Amino acid sequence: MDELLTLAADPSTWAALLTLIVMEVVLGVDNLIFISILTNKLPEHQRAKARRIGIGGALILRLALLGTIAVIVKLTDPLFSVFDNEFSWRDLILIAGGGFLVWKATKEIHHHVDLDKGPDLFDRRQATLGFAAAIGQILMLDMVFSIDSIITAVGMTPHVPIMVVAVVVAVGVMLLAAEPLANFINANPSVVMLALGFLLMIGTILVADGFGYHVPRGYIYAAMTFSALIEGLNMLARRRRRAVQARAKAGE
Repeated sequence: MDELLTLAADPSTWAALLTLIVMEVVLGVDNLIFISILTNKLPEHQRAKARRIGIGGALILRLALLGTIAVIVKLTDPLFSVFDNEFSWRDLILIAGGGFLVWKATKEIHHHVDLDKGPDLFDRRQATLGFAAAIGQILMLDMVFSIDSIITAVGMTPHVPIMVVAVVVAVGVMLLAAEPLANFINANPSVVMLALGFLLMIGTILVADGFGYHVPRGYIYAAMTFSALIEGLNMLARRRRRAVQARAKAGE
């Protein structure tokens, strides 16, 4: 208790907390986009429940990992090396998770582009994605994003209470944003393609990070923000064109 009071009285604690909350929210965007796209494949009455379970799983995993920080820190210790490139458990997890994300996004993009769709897990016309399968895939990616998130948090502050508060706030933001984001993505096909492009890029970055080629996240999120702004302008232009066409038809 005394430690908590001491931390609360230190201005640097609040600065670290705010910084970490922002960082955790930004890192949670990747997780949330994946959850939104995957749950939109489920029957409508199951989507909200799947999102809550997925985000709840992310919170539980993050808090559980915070309780084993000594183990998490050791995940970065080298296990073996290949051609002078050392690999740790974290690297292997990032490579596996990033590879899965690349495969998932690529398959989805293929079935949005291919007009002659056959039976497949991603075909909207067929309810082939079961609830349990969706939850399993969400929790698997939750684990990858959670490990990345907690290792980032450990590198920013040594105080576990600060990490816990930041994680809870970030997951709370994810929970509030999940429904509006999923509905927005589902209602706008061009946004779906943009989100899939983000996931493809994120998966590639995770794999590269696992192989020791670190790309600063600031560049990634700057590119995502710029792309989102351009797509926003396209949506605005399409909406205005439809309004003009509707007025023209009404005047005929």
